[in-house]
Amino acid sequence: MNRVLYALPGNEDFTGRLARHAGLPVRALDLHRFPDGESLVRLEPPPPGEEAVLVCTLDRPDPKLWPLLAAADTLRELGAARVGLVAPYLAYMRQDARFHAGEAVSSRIFGRLLGQTFDWLLTVDPHLHRHRSLADAGLPQGEVIHAAPRLAEWVRANVRQPLIVGPDGESEQWACQVAVLAGAPALIASKQRDGDRAVRVHLPALHTWRSRTPVLLDDLIASGHTMLETVGQLRAAGLPPPLCVAVHGVFADDALAALRRAGVADVVTSNTIPGPAAAIDLSADIAAALPVLRTRRSAG
Repeated sequence: MNRVLYALPGNEDFTGRLARHAGLPVRALDLHRFPDGESLVRLEPPPPGEEAVLVCTLDRPDPKLWPLLAAADTLRELGAARVGLVAPYLAYMRQDARFHAGEAVSSRIFGRLLGQTFDWLLTVDPHLHRHRSLADAGLPQGEVIHAAPRLAEWVRANVRQPLIVGPDGESEQWACQVAVLAGAPALIASKQRDGDRAVRVHLPALHTWRSRTPVLLDDLIASGHTMLETVGQLRAAGLPPPLCVAVHGVFADDALAALRRAGVADVVTSNTIPGPAAAIDLSADIAAALPVLRTRRSAG
């Protein structure tokens, strides 16, 4: 079964890179928004019986969800035998438990919705903390690409004597993987969160690492407050200006500008979310995973 790619608005560059690496054609997808806020999706029909692949990174997901679901349903109606989703960044995975009475467990709701819509989903390092796998979030047909090799490659090429610093316990899995691959030592901080924008970070002793360049490494930067708190402690301890490296650059509000104002040497992310910091290209890694995807069931 052959594949064709469709880019949701804002995903054209990544889809073009993916198409070149995978040798796949790209078909047209147009999104029209009416004055009342409703949307209309228009697609170039897929070849009958082929597999259609939608490419849509899911940062700031709410406005993207209806066009994505409408596109998937329309592709099936127009003759696609299967419909897959490449979502380099997968939203709503962080709310993986009911922390307060009455809260929605968003990861399971979002996962089930996508699982019912797509025959398979391919994403990069979803924020799985309490879930052991995407299957726990309702996505048994989900496949994961890991960005650690590319991040370590970037660190080796751009940082002399790096010290990998995980700003909290949740970052440990990514920080330790990159540290091993880059041949660098790693430190993991502990964090106490007092609110969406209020955190306290505690670092181990730093006096023995003053000759090394700190590389703060996490799976995502959203508000940036955890990174900012860690940057302040590293600078106060007399270490060189740190670099901030992450898989996903969500950058809520002015998070990117705030990090740069804090005196960091650089802020670098992968291109799972487009933006000025997205310097590490993962399209070849996603393209390499496409041939081995297997359909566990039909979502149609």
